[in-house]
Amino acid sequence: MTSIIIGTGSYIPDIQIQNSDFLNAVFFESNGTRVGKRNETIVEKFSEITGINARRYAREDQLASDLAYLSAQQAIETASIDKETLDYIIVAHNFGDVASKSNRVTMVPSLGSKVKALLGIQNPDCIAYDLPFGCPGWIEGFIQANYFIKSGDARRCLVIGTETLSRVVDQHDRDSMIFSDGAGAIILEVSQDDFRGVLSHKTQTYAVEHANLLSMGPSNNLEYEIRSDLFLKMNGRRVYEFALSYVPLLIKTALDKAGLHLKDINKILIHQANEKMDIAITERLFKLYDLSSIPEGVVPMTIDFLGNSSVATVPTLLDLILKGKLQNHRITDGDRVVFASVGAGMNINALVYQF
Repeated sequence: MTSIIIGTGSYIPDIQIQNSDFLNAVFFESNGTRVGKRNETIVEKFSEITGINARRYAREDQLASDLAYLSAQQAIETASIDKETLDYIIVAHNFGDVASKSNRVTMVPSLGSKVKALLGIQNPDCIAYDLPFGCPGWIEGFIQANYFIKSGDARRCLVIGTETLSRVVDQHDRDSMIFSDGAGAIILEVSQDDFRGVLSHKTQTYAVEHANLLSMGPSNNLEYEIRSDLFLKMNGRRVYEFALSYVPLLIKTALDKAGLHLKDINKILIHQANEKMDIAITERLFKLYDLSSIPEGVVPMTIDFLGNSSVATVPTLLDLILKGKLQNHRITDGDRVVFASVGAGMNINALVYQF
């Protein structure tokens, strides 16, 4: 018994923010001193390192739970199922609902309950809950849903990743240009198919030395009017080093558990955190197998036009590929795909799936 993906969905917000929109920003270092470089230079260097040229922000009237609901609706329609047959709704996120211009996190009721209510699901046996696990949260929800199904506790699960990071970033911090909003979802269903489904997975948490590489802190602008407001802060250099040290080895462990070689993999859908970092992770993974280069088309990217929407990046990427909306990329029956992510905690995970 295993679980297979029968439907996908995503919601990409309407508002496009270009890199040029940051040319009038006032950036400060973490110690409160004004960044000495011209904004044109800052933006150019940022694009060169991250690969990000644009990102999406939610409308003022939208919350993370609204984006989650819209992606879930798509997934249900794609799967052509009765929503009342869902046994679990797992919503991965990091900040709950944050209203526009508020910087205040709302997690009661849970986003899972909010999504269930928005979908109008009456069935009390459909359990809805939240999963805050950093950027790897959606993949971890995928892993949990698979276990529910394999145990016989569930037949169908909806797993969503949703975030409105634009509301928790410090506009005076250059890292604010990385983050974006969005949501993605899948529906998993029980299957007796021995050739499709989850083949293996692996998750790790490195907390003792690395827990605070991403954390919450005050604005870099020491004159910011509400000093009690907290924003998402990241030690970018150390996150990069951490990811390169641990993620390739973890992916190899997942492949070893599945009895597969990297050459058996058709796609690697990696969390869209930073293009330079994602490429470096993949290059190091290929070196573990004594492979000198990454074949064209194996590592699709959306970060250049969607930015980093945390838990939403991987399910959104999957949905766009399966629906033919990402140029030059497709997944067909029999393809083996690795899903992998790294994020706050510090948590990392990988899942191997055969379509």
